[in-house]
Amino acid sequence: MKITIDYEASWRNSFLDGSNNQPIPKKGRDFIGSMTKLASDENYQNRQITIDTVLGVLNRLIGDQRKLYQIKQGLGGHKHYFEDIIEFIRFEDKPKAQSQEIAYIRNMSGNTDQNAFTGMIKVNDSAFQSDFSQIFWGILSLDFEKLCQFILENSKFESDIELNPISILGRLEEIKKMKAVEYAGNAKIASEKLASCFPKYGPFDNKGQLKLLPMYCSSLYLQLNRLEKHYDMSGAKSKKGGISGISNNGFTPKDFMDRYTTGPKKLIYGNPYVREEFVNGEWKIKHTLIKASGQMDMSYG
Repeated sequence: MKITIDYEASWRNSFLDGSNNQPIPKKGRDFIGSMTKLASDENYQNRQITIDTVLGVLNRLIGDQRKLYQIKQGLGGHKHYFEDIIEFIRFEDKPKAQSQEIAYIRNMSGNTDQNAFTGMIKVNDSAFQSDFSQIFWGILSLDFEKLCQFILENSKFESDIELNPISILGRLEEIKKMKAVEYAGNAKIASEKLASCFPKYGPFDNKGQLKLLPMYCSSLYLQLNRLEKHYDMSGAKSKKGGISGISNNGFTPKDFMDRYTTGPKKLIYGNPYVREEFVNGEWKIKHTLIKASGQMDMSYG
């Protein structure tokens, strides 16, 4: 017996984690085709025709509509029709054409955009209109030398930082791009001070240098603690007692702006299926959706 199937536009990538040989989780298989997930190499999953593909086709040909893992488990009291001959089934994939395409993939998982927000901006929020606002957010306006002095000596400073959510977010983005510094001198002593105050503080990059963003973010928390002795700081705190969208080591724009906007977080409805990879000597490589057209021969014996 031999069956030949002509196929077109066979997708050779998977957008979901897990396997068809496993029961579907209660919340469904995770969508791994988002831009965020595709940043990880393991989420760009290549797929080829396997014996499972063949079994899926054969079971559909005889009218069995169960999922493959259900068929193998004998769900519904029906035995796997091809169970006794699986080891004798042979197949050959003959792709005649293969192409890479950029496809827009719908994302129905309810994820939100990391860098966007909706609604009007609350420029008059108490976090920016209180007596403490300038000396609290002003930490972000300090140069690195003055930041270290503030950490070690609680030194007073003057600030003219613009007090609104967009300006603060913009300054955080600038700090994020600053180059790391050597772990020495006042930088080392100041970092050790922050580490003694905040267990989650983690400033080192893979070269052992100090990243500046964790130092600035943790300094905001240090100033929050210091100012609480003199001011009611509830206007600067989230419901959990922290600073909305800002941790000891960084910030998340969508969570920061969620506190200071009238609308909900912006949903992601889809994205191009593209993974970008930097390879030494080849610069940047784009991995896109792979489609194949051709024939598959299935035989028994």
